Amino acid sequence: MMDVSVDCVVFGFDEKKLKVLLIEQKHAGNDKKLPRKQTALPGDLLKEQESLDQCAKRVLKELTSLKGIYLKQFRTFGDPKRVQNLKDQEWLRLFRAHPERRVITVGYYSLVKMDEFEPKASSFAGKTKWVDVYSIPELAFDHNEIVDSAIEILRHELVADNIGFELLPEKFTLSELQHLHEIILDKKLDKRNFRKNILKGDHLTALEEKQKGVLHKPAQLYKYKRKHA
Repeated sequence: MMDVSVDCVVFGFDEKKLKVLLIEQKHAGNDKKLPRKQTALPGDLLKEQESLDQCAKRVLKELTSLKGIYLKQFRTFGDPKRVQNLKDQEWLRLFRAHPERRVITVGYYSLVKMDEFEPKASSFAGKTKWVDVYSIPELAFDHNEIVDSAIEILRHELVADNIGFELLPEKFTLSELQHLHEIILDKKLDKRNFRKNILKGDHLTALEEKQKGVLHKPAQLYKYKRKHA
């Protein structure tokens, strides 16, 4: 027998750092003999009458109180030993009817505007926390590998599909947009070339507004022009 699960990599941007939403596994009681709490990605087993997309949306809503956000499937993880580590088995025995079963998980990644959401843990998550993607601790199962894979996909689709706008406020400057790209790509970009390339497309709308409340010369604000099907 084999189980299927969904794990979600939720990215957020706080104007300075790219972060990922993690949960702390919750114990069933206060027994000191219980296995140590681990940090993990939000995830759960697929229910019998549930599609993968439905499961991903349920995971985000139940474990983090997030709903209606950007969500995309990116890869499947099926190493036969991915849940067989002793530390993981100790925890699974508390919550799973068949902790010994092989589990194949489907990875989804999400993009959220951090100032619009206040995640609240539920289900078997003790609490949630935002962590810098470049300072992620050891996670449960193979979740470090899942995060690394999601970051690579994010870097590719950042340019190909202009998905970075899902992380920014509705109105932003070109400097803020460039900073986001530099953080995600983990490299410095030439200002002149970046602006020339980003303005070549038709996905930005220049607004008749400028920054307010800044000490330097206010910069022009832009808005992402969404394409309607």
